[in-house]
Formats: sequence, structure tokens, C-alpha cells
Amino acid sequence: MTMKLVRVTNTPDFTEGKLYIDGAHECYTIEDTDRFLEEHGAGAKIYGKTAIPRGMYPVVISYSPRFKKELIEIKDVPYFEGIRIHTGNTAEDTDGCIIVGSVNESDDDGFIGASKKAYKKLHEKVKNALDKNEEVWIEIV
Repeated sequence: MTMKLVRVTNTPDFTEGKLYIDGAHECYTIEDTDRFLEEHGAGAKIYGKTAIPRGMYPVVISYSPRFKKELIEIKDVPYFEGIRIHTGNTAEDTDGCIIVGSVNESDDDGFIGASKKAYKKLHEKVKNALDKNEEVWIEIV
């Protein structure tokens, strides 16, 4: 299974995007500001204020000590550790992770809604793929 996150809007405070699974739209995303780390390196990273670099990353489900439950984890991300996909509504709800939601009224307002609904659906799809011993990847563009 391949997820693809297409970043749509980048501001000094947040980055909004759309997440696709095998080419079909799945949900909306919000992250911290994209600082183009793949071009500028770690010097451009600001802790808790930077989106992960563009690239292709393996995905697993693992226990999060911070959230005290199993969450989708994005592995092998340069300059980051413990990157998750989880619930929230704004970039304030993340320290570099990806927030998902089912509702986005505007690509530039810094807010997505129905996050629990979107995450539950996404988690189920990722878990089902992993349970079938499929590899799961996310491409961030």
C-alpha cells in the first residue's frame, strides 16, 4: 500500500495537504511549516515547527509512549524521531507529525476537522495492509 501526501499550501505557520491511498483521495492533512529540509538540511529545522522532508518512508503501527496507544508511525525520517500520523485540528497539535482530518473548508485557513473519523479510517486501512504482510509506504511531495 502506498500513501501519497501532496502538500497544497505552505505558510510560515502551517502546511496543508491531501493524503491519497493508491491514488484515491483519503483525507486532508495539516503539518508544521515546510522548510524544505531535503534542500536545506538540518540547519533549516526548527524543533516542533518543521514539517518532515519530502521523500518516501516506510510506515508501521507502533506503541506511542507520548499518546499511550498504538499509532501510525513514519520511519527513517531524517532529522526526526517518533514521527506519527495522529488526530488534531491545527499545526499547534503537532511537533512535526502529520495531522489528518475528513473536513477542510479552505486550503489556507490552518484548520482541518473530523480528525478522529479520518484517523480511525486510515488506521484501519494501514493495519489491514500490515496484517496481510504488505509493505506500507508514504511518499511526501
